[in-house]
Amino acid sequence: MNKDIHNTLKQTFGYDNFRCGQEAVISAVVAGRSAVAIFPTGSGKSLCYQLSALHLPHLTLVVSPLLALMQDQLDFLHSKNIPAASIQSAQSREEASSVMTDVKSGTLKILMISVERLKNERFRSFISQVPISLLVVDEAHCISEWGHNFRPDYLKLPRYQQEFSIPQTLLLTATATPTVIEDMSNKFAITAENVINTGFYRPNLHLWIKAISEQEKIPCLNNWLQRKSEKSTIVYVTLQKTAEDVATALTEQGLNAQAYHAGMNSDRREQIQRDFMSEKTLCIVATIAFGMGIDKSSIRNVVHYDLPKSIENYSQEIGRAGRDGKDADCLVLANRDNLNVLENFIYGDTPELTSIQQVLTDIKLSGEQWETVLTTLANQCNIRQLPLKTLLVYLEIQGIIKPLYAYYAEFRFKLLMDEQALFKPFEGERQLFVQAILNGSSKAKTWWTVDFDTIYQEYSGSDSAPRHRVITALEYFNDKQYIQLETKQMTDVYAVLDATFDVTAVAKQLHRHFKNKEASEIERIHTMLALFESEQCISLQLVRYFGETTPSENGCGHCSVCKGSVAQLPDQSALTPLHELNAYEYCQPLINKATALSETASIELMTRYLCGITSPDLTRFKARSLGHFGRLEKYPYGDVRAWLEQAL
Repeated sequence: MNKDIHNTLKQTFGYDNFRCGQEAVISAVVAGRSAVAIFPTGSGKSLCYQLSALHLPHLTLVVSPLLALMQDQLDFLHSKNIPAASIQSAQSREEASSVMTDVKSGTLKILMISVERLKNERFRSFISQVPISLLVVDEAHCISEWGHNFRPDYLKLPRYQQEFSIPQTLLLTATATPTVIEDMSNKFAITAENVINTGFYRPNLHLWIKAISEQEKIPCLNNWLQRKSEKSTIVYVTLQKTAEDVATALTEQGLNAQAYHAGMNSDRREQIQRDFMSEKTLCIVATIAFGMGIDKSSIRNVVHYDLPKSIENYSQEIGRAGRDGKDADCLVLANRDNLNVLENFIYGDTPELTSIQQVLTDIKLSGEQWETVLTTLANQCNIRQLPLKTLLVYLEIQGIIKPLYAYYAEFRFKLLMDEQALFKPFEGERQLFVQAILNGSSKAKTWWTVDFDTIYQEYSGSDSAPRHRVITALEYFNDKQYIQLETKQMTDVYAVLDATFDVTAVAKQLHRHFKNKEASEIERIHTMLALFESEQCISLQLVRYFGETTPSENGCGHCSVCKGSVAQLPDQSALTPLHELNAYEYCQPLINKATALSETASIELMTRYLCGITSPDLTRFKARSLGHFGRLEKYPYGDVRAWLEQAL
């Protein structure tokens, strides 16, 4: 079999040799074993599933967290004439239908989706009919609560693997501590011998930590880049406004720089990305999403203008430099001025105790089954969607609820042909069934809204027209372009396993869990600061953090510490003491807005408002337009909250 995979490597991908670890992973997968591949960023993780897929009999299903990751990998696969596609929300009806047809026919070898797609009732109905050889989980550290980018929906992947009878799994990640590796492996029952970890050390990356005041950052960055102005560079910042300000300052100094952040429209972002890839633009000043899935091997510089979120984020982001194996410089401009901004992002994901109680009360009063629309629930209880998903996962773990299925609350369609023409291809019982769908759907001017209960009554009993049969028929009509089908309001259905729980006690327990996780994330930031201020080799400290054997106890020889410069981060710039500020004046716009809506602004909500932390309520209040949103973003969250409690 090794001869076969070497032939594929050469003939399909055009490579003479495997990179470190690739052959071991591919051999395990092709032999029918599940595996974990932990390779540094840019070391060829994707090839492990791409080549394996060509030696497996059925579809390889790839779960990826970002559209940019999918598109970059799809472009590469298409360049090698490998049949691959994705299904995602930006596609037209015709595009998605074409992909599904290719999957059903066996034409496609690789299908890429987001993890959220597996909750989609229509997709689940479709994919359950397709034989799948391999489930690939990209950025697999997202499955671990102890990882740096935990995503609750990833916890459901082991169950999906069983549900769709997928015989094996391949987990891919570049950043995982020993705890995370063990957690990932256990969730998919992957044995230690099938965990291939090539190490995190990148000898071509020169790591520099420069302690610097906030006022000196722009001149320092400008001087540093002027010496490297013909080299591709990414400058990472925390806030969208900072990206704009820094890009403008660099441009005024004659550097070829562009800002990039989520506040721009997608067309603008795509154009900036294309310009960077073609080197029309040499320097991108970006928030952290930029670079995910960007296959540009010649990035020579990565600068952290603001502190990264964690050691894992730092490792992942500097890993985008020097993928061609040539030397690259990675610079951190470090101080504590924006430390509170970084920490405040973490506080924003901790739900208020009253919000948790509201969710639990809703569950307790629901009876044996609880149905919820996540976006609606998030707005009702004022919890961001990600921590709300996490809360529901905690309730699953405690045995209070169990997910049953998800469905769309609304199906509607528009006829693309005459009603009689829709009946024509069918005879007998099937024609009666099609008639029942139309008779049981209410028609507006153009669109028909499906009423499943009415269809059941129309078609002589629910046993003869179960929901899945109606959906299958609608999907068939949509594929044949007889109708245009739309779905709305994804509704999650849970069994309530224990309705006797004490709302107050469970809410306090869960709130403590969130607070402990909050403290853990804050500690993660301070562990990173300790790394940057270390008197030992930065490269060695980084490798040890990920549980790897160090390349040399004498140091790498080319980081700032090894070059004789130990960073001592300056203290925060002095801030006006909170007791000298007017709490009532700052909060009055929010209080007025809440009062106008017959609501109350809690101390927690006001703290988030002043610290610039969004929440569903603040979004609903249009808080960014009220004048003082983010006014105290550089102050510690806990200090602002204590000040408000005393002052108001």
